[in-house]
Amino acid sequence: MQLNQLRDKPGATKERTRVGRGPGSGKGKTAGRGHKGQKSRTGVSIRGFEGGQMPIYRRLPKRGFNVLNPKELAVVNIGRLQKLVDAGRLDASKPVDGPALEAAGMVRQRRDGIRLLASGELKSKLAITVDHASAAAIAAVEKAGGTVTIVASKVSSEDVDANKAKADKRAAKKTGKSTTKAGKDSE
Repeated sequence: MQLNQLRDKPGATKERTRVGRGPGSGKGKTAGRGHKGQKSRTGVSIRGFEGGQMPIYRRLPKRGFNVLNPKELAVVNIGRLQKLVDAGRLDASKPVDGPALEAAGMVRQRRDGIRLLASGELKSKLAITVDHASAAAIAAVEKAGGTVTIVASKVSSEDVDANKAKADKRAAKKTGKSTTKAGKDSE
């Protein structure tokens, strides 16, 4: 057999029905859509319509929420780190950080940071610097004799203090309102 003799099995592929090509085709004039009505026209979007009853997407309650600006973190598992060390693509004596992981081919883009997870087993003593790490991953690295340094986030301490002050103010305001209501009820 040669490349020019390759064929699909008979019946495996089917050509698209060409509609609106005259009465002899069997799909001419109205092109199989019937006469008049909403569904005979283009741009119809009635998939969620249930004949006038309350549709299921409105009967069921909403659950959860979507974060507007989610952080995209590059995930690194400790098992993969060990494979890179074994293959000689990652030097265990040097610190393991974003640029080192990119050079080793472990991470393509750092995006909003790197997150260390505990999938796999680590035997090498590594000094790892990441933006986020799970508790299990930190424990596994420390068990192997290494260290995990978590880089501080880009939020400044002034922003954190300001947010904390706002939260305290709101809490004080709420407790003040609840005491006044209780006082009015007792009168």
